[in-house]
Amino acid sequence: MKKILITGGAGFIGSHVVRQFVNKYPNYEIYNLDALTYAGNLENISDIESASNYTFIKGDIVDADFINELFEKHQFEGVLHLAAESHVDRSITDPLSFVKTNVIGTMNLLNAAKETWKDNFEGKRFYHISTDEVYGSLGATGLFTETTSYDPNSPYSASKASSDHFVRAYGETYGLPYVITNCSNNYGPNHFPEKLIPLFINNIINNKPLPVYGDGKYTRDWLFVVDHAIAIDLVFHDGKNHETYNIGGFNEWQNIDLVKLLCHQMNSKLGRAEGESEKLITYVKDRPGHDLRYAIDASKINKELGWKPSVTFEQGLEKTIDWFLSNEEWLKNVTSGEYANYYEKQYK
Repeated sequence: MKKILITGGAGFIGSHVVRQFVNKYPNYEIYNLDALTYAGNLENISDIESASNYTFIKGDIVDADFINELFEKHQFEGVLHLAAESHVDRSITDPLSFVKTNVIGTMNLLNAAKETWKDNFEGKRFYHISTDEVYGSLGATGLFTETTSYDPNSPYSASKASSDHFVRAYGETYGLPYVITNCSNNYGPNHFPEKLIPLFINNIINNKPLPVYGDGKYTRDWLFVVDHAIAIDLVFHDGKNHETYNIGGFNEWQNIDLVKLLCHQMNSKLGRAEGESEKLITYVKDRPGHDLRYAIDASKINKELGWKPSVTFEQGLEKTIDWFLSNEEWLKNVTSGEYANYYEKQYK
C-alpha cells in the first residue's frame, strides 16, 4: 500500500486530483494536507471524505517543524505538491505571501522528503505542479515547450519559477526523484470565483459587470481541470524521473472572445435574450506586467504517455456552467465566506 501526500487538496485543482487518486487507487493511502485559506474548501471533496483510504490533515507547508513531523510519522512514499498562492492580482498587492508559500513551503517539503527518503530513493517520487506563466509572455506565434527559457513577469510567476528551480536543484544535488509539470489555465467545477471564468459566471448570474482588462485581446490556453487531474495521474505513475511535462488544453482563446462565448452560453442556460449578458462587459484598466499570450505545446505528454484533452473548450465550458448553475449553494457559500465554517462543522 502506497502512502501519498497531496498538498493543497482542498483547492480547485487539488480537490480533483485527490478525488482521482482516492477513487482510482483504493489500495493507496491518500493524505490531503491543506491550510484551508480562502481558496481551500473541504466542500470541494465532501463526496470522498468518508472513504477508507482518505485522511485530511489541516496544516501549513510554511511550518517546517510540522512538515518534518508529518513525514516522520507517516513515511510518505510519494508527494503531489499543488499547494500554492496562485492569483496574479493578489501577488501584485502582497508578493511576500507568495514567496513564503510557493518558495519556502516547497523548500520545506523538499527537505522533509530528502531526509525521509535519504536511505532509499527507490519507488519514491516528488511531483511538483507548476504553471506556464514561468515562461513569460509569447508573441503572436510560437508555443511554450519544456525547454523554453524561464522569463517570469509577475511576483506569482517568479515565485513558481523559483520553486521549480529548487526542485530541479534537489534532483541534481541530492538525487531526489522528481517530476515537474507546467500547465495552462485551468477551468471547471469547484473553481474559486476570483479567476476569470467562475467570476464571470457568478457576475452574469447576478447581473454584475464583467471587468475585462485592457482591450481584451490577451490570449490564454485553457485546460479542463478533470483532464488535468487525469494527466497528473499519468505523469505520477508513468513519467520519467527528472523530466518536465507541459500540460495544455490545445484551446487558445482571446479573453474577449472567451467572455462572449461564455455570455452566449449563459444566455441560453438562463433563458435570456441573445446579447443580454454581453451588455455587462466593461473594459477596465490593465493590470501591471500583464503577459500578452500563453500557449503550451503538449506534444511530449501526448507522445510519451498518450494523454490528450477529452473535451473541446466549448464542451468543457458548458460542463462548467452546468455545474455552477446546479451548485448555487456552493457558490453562495464561497462568495459569502460561509465555506470556512465547513471545517469547524466537520472536524471540530
